[in-house]
Amino acid sequence: MLGQQAIPIEIIAFRWHLDITPARLLKQYGMTLIEVIVVLGILGVLASLAIPSYQGFQERYRLEGYAMALVTDIHFVRSESVAHNRGLRISFGTDAGGTCYLIHSGNASDCTCNSNGSAQCGDTTNSIQKSVGLATALGVRLQSNVTSMLFDPSRGTTTPSGSINVIGQSGNSIRQVVNIMGRTRTCSPQGKVSGYKVC
Repeated sequence: MLGQQAIPIEIIAFRWHLDITPARLLKQYGMTLIEVIVVLGILGVLASLAIPSYQGFQERYRLEGYAMALVTDIHFVRSESVAHNRGLRISFGTDAGGTCYLIHSGNASDCTCNSNGSAQCGDTTNSIQKSVGLATALGVRLQSNVTSMLFDPSRGTTTPSGSINVIGQSGNSIRQVVNIMGRTRTCSPQGKVSGYKVC
C-alpha cells in the first residue's frame, strides 16, 4: 500500500489491551461492604425515628376508640332509660387487673364489674345491660370523679354529673364531661391530645 505507513504489531497489541481490560470486560454487580454498612446505618436511624411515632399513633388510636365507645354507651344509657321509662346507671370500677364500667339498673352498690369484662349484681331484680373491661395490658385505663351516674327516665337528666378520663400509657388522656342534662363534651386535659379542645 502506497503512502501508508506500517504500524508495528506491538503497538496494535498494546492498543487492543487498553481497550479490552478486565475492568471493561467485567461489569460490577452488587455492593461493596462499605456501601452496605452505610445503607444499614441510614435504615437504623430511620427506624429509630419511625418507631416512637408509630407507637404514639397506636396509643392515640386506642385512646380515641375507647373514648368514642364510652360516649356511645353514655348516649345509649340515656336513650334506653327514657325509652323503657326506668332509671339506668353507668358505674365505674377498678380491680387489680385494670378498670371497667357497666350499664345496669338498681342502686350503685348493687352491681360490680371486673377488668376482664365480667359483671355481677347482688340483687337478682337488677339487670346488666353491658359491661366493658379495660385490662392493664390494653394500655388504656379509666379514671372517673364519680363512681356511678343515674339517668332519670322522665327528664333524661343525670345525677350526679361527672368527668371520665380515658388515659393512655404515656399519660395522654381524653376526657368525657357529662353534664346534668346527660349530654357529653369531649376535651383533652392540658391539650395533650391534639385535635381536641383544652379542658
